[in-house]
Amino acid sequence: MPDLATEFEAERGRLLAVAYRMLGSRSEAEDAVQETWLRYAGALADPAARAEIRHLGAWLTTTCARICLDVLRSARVRREAYPGQWLPEPAVTPLDEGPRTDGFAPDPAERAVRTDQVGTALLVVLERLAPEQRVAFVLHDVFAVPFTRIAEVLGTTDVAARQLASRARRAVNAPETPRHTADPAEQRRVVAAFVAAAESGELDELVQVLAPDVVLIGDSGGHFPAARRPVVGADPVGRFVLGLFGRAGKYAADLRARPVLVDGVLGLQLETVHSDGRPLRLVCAFAVDRGRVTGIFNQLNPEKVRDVPPLGAQDVWLPRR
Repeated sequence: MPDLATEFEAERGRLLAVAYRMLGSRSEAEDAVQETWLRYAGALADPAARAEIRHLGAWLTTTCARICLDVLRSARVRREAYPGQWLPEPAVTPLDEGPRTDGFAPDPAERAVRTDQVGTALLVVLERLAPEQRVAFVLHDVFAVPFTRIAEVLGTTDVAARQLASRARRAVNAPETPRHTADPAEQRRVVAAFVAAAESGELDELVQVLAPDVVLIGDSGGHFPAARRPVVGADPVGRFVLGLFGRAGKYAADLRARPVLVDGVLGLQLETVHSDGRPLRLVCAFAVDRGRVTGIFNQLNPEKVRDVPPLGAQDVWLPRR
């Protein structure tokens, strides 16, 4: 068993990254990986059975993907009854944090499997796909799993698996989906311009930073007031953002913030006090394309941000880096 545990721990980070992409939930991803371990330990405890597995990583990925597929099928029913808009649990990494090995912030060994991380925008689009399409897309387009193995996961043919991935790819690349193509330097510049424009209170200035078809989605899980439908368009989003900043200004003494990586992309983490006295924690993710913000994703559901590291006394508004 110690050998099995050592082998599994070497794969844990990658499995967490796979499961998180599929499920959009850190807690569900961790549960899926734990279930993968239980199946692995049960099926391969016999040395003879273990010896038959040539590629352990592929075996574990297949097992984890099957577990995720079952979770996705049941999650669709749960999310239909979700209050308001749904966003994934954010994977937040402080910009100055050193390497981690939990699969959500890459250490050098994990960096390779996360180089094509494109942030919350991708996870939002993936949520609209059928479970089979999502699994096929994530396994093939993100983690380069061959279609023969994907077909085994889905219980279908290679051709059908290719078609599922192709349909998912078209949805991901559809014109109406928030685009994110910016490198880190452009992300910093655009997010800084967004914050400065929002702080100024000038709608015209803010609209210049927003793409014409920008979309804003807020997930409060019913705990705080939030738009029940996406806000679309530069002018509506600009007015909505200025309203948020205006209300936040009333509690400036209690407002703290810092720039962070959210699902691998530059974003903001904020903490303040709601008008009713409750603490409010917000993780704001962005999608950036051609010098403008194309997507704003506000996660303020306390159940989804409870594992985000708290801000310190040094994290005062405004965050300048």
